[in-house]
Amino acid sequence: MKKYFRMIFFGALMVQILAVDTAIGQDRQGMVKYTPDFRFRDGIFVNFDQVKLNSPIPKAKLLTSTDYNDKEFFKKLLESEKIYYYDGMGIRQEIKVDDIWGYARNGVLYIQIQNNFNRITFVGSICHFVADVTTYDSRYYSPYGGYYDPYYSPYGYGNYYYPYGSYYSPYSRSSTARNEIKQYLIDFGDGKIVEFDQKNTELLLMKDSELYEEYVRLSRKDRKNLMFVYIRKFNEKNPLYIPVNQQ
Repeated sequence: MKKYFRMIFFGALMVQILAVDTAIGQDRQGMVKYTPDFRFRDGIFVNFDQVKLNSPIPKAKLLTSTDYNDKEFFKKLLESEKIYYYDGMGIRQEIKVDDIWGYARNGVLYIQIQNNFNRITFVGSICHFVADVTTYDSRYYSPYGGYYDPYYSPYGYGNYYYPYGSYYSPYSRSSTARNEIKQYLIDFGDGKIVEFDQKNTELLLMKDSELYEEYVRLSRKDRKNLMFVYIRKFNEKNPLYIPVNQQ
């Protein structure tokens, strides 16, 4: 009798598992699990929704005098202020280059940051990339030595306002600009871009409670040193699915 009930139990369990697998398969119909061999469709992505759908504006719909087979096609196309193309209804549209999300060339994604296009080298549910950005020093230089922060007042009033018109200030604005390499993360769920630091890593890992708990139990030093390792772990446990690349 026990053997009989055991067989019924396992039979019911298998039916449930198959039902779940079928539901997942239906939800992911037309989708493929992302692997390093995956290639995004070449073209211009106006926004992140197009990236998620793997549905850029293809070369054939872009209005340009540049040869589609030119190896520097996208570089030449993006040198203009605007891009002209035909939408799904065959209507001519235009968009500023500064307003597009990025593009895919040879199946690889490039994202726009500060008017520069940077290759996304690590794609997954959480993406990682490196960008060369320009930062500015917002402090003011004091001739008496050191820097003065206009948003800080030793009297507790913050940035003050002088009510009597113009006046001489011994402080001059620092116009120092510098280029630096920064690392970023992209949440493929909503397309949000954040700097790659410990705080943002923890926030993204929260989507997997088990992995998050494991990460926060690490020592402070290990949490800092193993950020990228846990991003990889997250992607392994929570694989990214992308619509099949169909031309």
